[in-house]
Amino acid sequence: MRVFAGICLGLALAACANSGSDDGVDTARLLAANETPGEWLSVGRTYDEQRYSPLDAINRDNVSELGLAWFADLDTARGQEATPLMIDGVLYVSTAWSMVKAYDARSGELLWSYDPEVPRERVVMACCDAVNRGVAAWGNRLFVGTLDGRLVALDRATGEEAWSVVTVDQEQPYTITGAPRIIDGKVIIGNGGAEYGVRGYVTAYDADNGEQLWRFYTVPDNPANGEQPEYLQAAAETWHGEWWELGGGGTVWDSMAYDPELDLLYIGVGNGSPWNQAYRSPAPEGEDVNNDNLYLSSIVAIRPDTGEYVWHFQETPGETWDFTATQHMILADLEIDGETRHVLMQAPKNGFFYVIDRETGEFISANNYVPMNWATGVDPETGRPIENPEARYDRTGLPFLSMPGAGGAHNWHPMAYDPNSGLVFIPAAEAAFPYFPEADWLPAVLGFNVGIDMAAGAMPADAGARAGAMAATRGALIAWDPVAQEERWRVQYQGPWNGGVLATGGGLVFQGSAAGNFAAFSTEDGSELWSMPVQTGVVAAPMTYEIDGEQYVAVLAGWGGVWSMAPGLLASTSGVLPNISRLLVFKIGGTAELPDAADYPQLALDPPPQRGTPEQIAEGGYLFGRYCGACHGDAAIAGTIVPDLRRSGTLENSESWNAVVMDGALASRGMVSFSPVLSAEQAQAIRHYVIARAHQDRDLEAAGG
Repeated sequence: MRVFAGICLGLALAACANSGSDDGVDTARLLAANETPGEWLSVGRTYDEQRYSPLDAINRDNVSELGLAWFADLDTARGQEATPLMIDGVLYVSTAWSMVKAYDARSGELLWSYDPEVPRERVVMACCDAVNRGVAAWGNRLFVGTLDGRLVALDRATGEEAWSVVTVDQEQPYTITGAPRIIDGKVIIGNGGAEYGVRGYVTAYDADNGEQLWRFYTVPDNPANGEQPEYLQAAAETWHGEWWELGGGGTVWDSMAYDPELDLLYIGVGNGSPWNQAYRSPAPEGEDVNNDNLYLSSIVAIRPDTGEYVWHFQETPGETWDFTATQHMILADLEIDGETRHVLMQAPKNGFFYVIDRETGEFISANNYVPMNWATGVDPETGRPIENPEARYDRTGLPFLSMPGAGGAHNWHPMAYDPNSGLVFIPAAEAAFPYFPEADWLPAVLGFNVGIDMAAGAMPADAGARAGAMAATRGALIAWDPVAQEERWRVQYQGPWNGGVLATGGGLVFQGSAAGNFAAFSTEDGSELWSMPVQTGVVAAPMTYEIDGEQYVAVLAGWGGVWSMAPGLLASTSGVLPNISRLLVFKIGGTAELPDAADYPQLALDPPPQRGTPEQIAEGGYLFGRYCGACHGDAAIAGTIVPDLRRSGTLENSESWNAVVMDGALASRGMVSFSPVLSAEQAQAIRHYVIARAHQDRDLEAAGG
């Protein structure tokens, strides 16, 4: 399970990278992270997750001299979303497929590499690529969650596996993509899978041996299973029907933060399963019916020692749009109305920027940071969104084109907070999504179980409609004043899904873009002070460290994630570049150079003759939207990570197609057999649909559309 390269043995271990010379990472060291700003000990650098470094050797005056110090090519061409750690001269980073690598932070020498050998077919249960967002450190070990639901402890000096525990029921479609958090020797990890039908929770494990210490569920269980904790009994009053049969959702798949003074761990809770609340929690008629579905789309404060519930704040009650609250949270002290408030800040998917009291969960303020139409504002007393009734497609039964959409106004990409300017820097997106309620929907064992018709809202084969959708889809780096609740400046991007953010004491904000640039902006006004083309899209957040008085900035490059797959045309025409997975490290005066970029010629659309009947094509379109579109793109228009089926050689004959779709001939690449949910005839209907789409788009290209 392990592959080692350049391992230092015996006395040479400490000399090669100081990797064994420290006393380990403990509570005192994590609490004092600001006193050792040259290191990056946890995924957000500090427990407050501000992603701000006081290092200022790289600053506005000299950032124009920034150059590449070294780079390392990675052995996977999937999305790269992790933030590296730097401890005692060693960079530790997780990559796609939950692999972990250690590099000498000065030279880039690979010290060791660990592969948990995640079964590639597991990716069919991951909504958003085979990504991983980082590792955690405690003692002399590293901890990583794997896509197939394990939590693994590694020796930090060698990469040897110390222990491994399975944290999920692997028969269910659970995944792990988020970084663990560690508090006083307890490793805390969540999971994903709400799009497929699971129940969310977080679990704490003993860092020494992997023993489970506690588990906190985010949605109530089947009442027939016995008495539940008081907080879940209260939540059950806000659910209806037999939600447990569909999973319920509420997975904690990314963000957490910790306040050591209050001893509170904050977790962000995800969307419902399925999205469509009419199926998930069908409420009886009546004005007084509470159908909020706690604790979906909520921030929940719990005690890290015991998993005890303390308080919650729900951002999207009764969510039905995939509006998660799993986005990056930041803790800070702000002066509001002449009083210092200890706050938690979040810009979740629903488009409102929230400031809440982190001791009590009391709502302080909120405002929308992107244009929206699903709500008109929030109640100034409670913070509850004031919904547009038309947005409730689950109640009206009518389609609704929502802004923001399911991808969110801000997704997992980390924000940053600069205490000097008081600004939060948000990697934002402006993208709509069409919600088409589906009559007589039933869950399935494979594919998105979201309760809407994904085919009905597919990108039309009309040049004007496509142009309009592309024009309305864009991204931005927004500098947000959390006290005034207003934008101070923005950097506009052609498309969404740009990188996470780092703020530094040098008055700089670093961010990569989907279009393949890594740049530094002034925190003062957003002016671009330096940039470098890096040959691929950047979605991960940068970090910075210092060795021997020299400051470095590091970032993982490699386009991927859900936007590289599901949006199809919107992804492939947003100026993005193919995936080239690399770790890039910069310093003042760096002279390293990337190799010449390879050419990636696009194959011509040359489909076989169209022989499917209109009925077959229509059925295939529905099935494609239900089972295939999440990976292979809206309307069969691929993004940049997986093959474009319109150009696939398997379209030529039914045997080749069924070998892949029904027999699982490419399971080792993640394309599992869909025989549990499709008949051979249905698989052929999908083939006829893809052929028809290829003909439509070839004709559109020929007409100049």
